[in-house]
Amino acid sequence: MKPAPFAYHAPRSVAEAVAVLTEVGHDGKVLAGGQSLIPILNMRLARPGHLVDVNRVAGLDTIDVGGEAVRVGALVRHAGLERSDEAYAALPLLRQALVHVAHPAIRNRGTTVGSVAHADPAGELPAVLALTEGVIEAVGPRGPREIPAAGFFRGPLETALAPDELVTAVRFGRLPAGTGTAFLESSRRRGDYAVAGVAAAVTVRDGVIVAARASFVSVTDAPAVLDVGPVVGRVPPVAADWTAAAEAVRAFVAPEGDIHASADYRRMLVGELSRRAFGEAADRATAAAQAARAMA
Repeated sequence: MKPAPFAYHAPRSVAEAVAVLTEVGHDGKVLAGGQSLIPILNMRLARPGHLVDVNRVAGLDTIDVGGEAVRVGALVRHAGLERSDEAYAALPLLRQALVHVAHPAIRNRGTTVGSVAHADPAGELPAVLALTEGVIEAVGPRGPREIPAAGFFRGPLETALAPDELVTAVRFGRLPAGTGTAFLESSRRRGDYAVAGVAAAVTVRDGVIVAARASFVSVTDAPAVLDVGPVVGRVPPVAADWTAAAEAVRAFVAPEGDIHASADYRRMLVGELSRRAFGEAADRATAAAQAARAMA
């Protein structure tokens, strides 16, 4: 199939891109990686009158690792972020999630920021942004603004972004010292959208768990974070009851059934994935703490 006719724009700056978006409003779509947009256009599920290709805009392809966040520009490809050793050292959860994104060919072209802005509840990166309490950087005719992840996602494929705004970067928050992470998902075939998935972070301090949180893929309408710390309690990782945490997850999520899996199956599956992910994250937090003590 072919997309419906549209006018093509290739701005060379953020200001020029915003000017075009301001002019065309809801009739415009931004093209970066296009791995989600192009199939939608080809199937004519969307018929924008204007396509704004930002691939020629300079300065949007950088990864910056700071003390508080990993900042990813709008043109950074999944594969580039996945291969970044500096980003991995600062926030291992990024690579843990990115290896599950579709296939290598798609990761070579698709963008991390585009995945976030697309706001698909079956996407891995929105869940990671929510769990790390990330921030979306956007620019519009009223100037730049920062949108916390908690207020950005409003529903499936729906965000707080205005039609005349361009997302220029996202910042994934760095997690506290002593935190281990894990990302697990299950799909019908490798590279398919997940039937269910979970990103988990467990923080261990002075030998006991002080925080345990998770976000989810394909089982909530929008990225949502669950704190299971009160369920687990301040106990050593080896004494943690991750089965109880999994039950809390099952009670929290609200999956829908489809041709791939029933709602009950998704709920069962995300609970089991959560139990395993919390255990892996706790093990990594413990190993990191032991390594830090050995180097002290």
